[in-house]
Amino acid sequence: MGLPASHEVTRLLKAWSGGDQEALDKLTPLVRQQLHHIARRYMAGERPGHTLQTTALVNEAYLRLVDCAQVNWQDRVHFFAVSANLMRRILIDFARSRGYLKRGGAVVHVALDDAPSLCNEPDVNLVALDDALKALAAVDERKSKVVELRFFGGLSVEETAEVLRISSDTVLRDWKLAKLWLLRELNREGGDS
Repeated sequence: MGLPASHEVTRLLKAWSGGDQEALDKLTPLVRQQLHHIARRYMAGERPGHTLQTTALVNEAYLRLVDCAQVNWQDRVHFFAVSANLMRRILIDFARSRGYLKRGGAVVHVALDDAPSLCNEPDVNLVALDDALKALAAVDERKSKVVELRFFGGLSVEETAEVLRISSDTVLRDWKLAKLWLLRELNREGGDS
């Protein structure tokens, strides 16, 4: 079973945004598999024995998505980018609530060369990365969004360009500069401990 037709998901998202609850009921089974894929990708990067399970992450994200009914969904890509962002927030909130990271403690130095491989690294510290990403957003919001969509959302350059309504070349430039900026920020954090 492959990805659902983009136009069907987009049509249902727009109907749901317009208040059609039946559209949400039809949309849910169409996007469930991809939401599980995103969640598995996140959970692969978590420590062994993490108490939050993939299905629980999907369920929590789903509950938060239902509260996002007023979002003006652009398309399927936008929906999955928002879903990935929600999962990221859930895991970061969970990590912070468990005290997995004290400021500067146990920071792992991360090379941001390849988004898909990063998500599969078990030692990536999402809290430290989130802090660095917030600092980047204060300096350059668009570069922060590019990282969020590519790294956390797993979007391609073209999909990222579509969501942000910029060119693919701009996405590539922003991606390269943001990786350098974040690497410097994470290295500085690691040196502060």
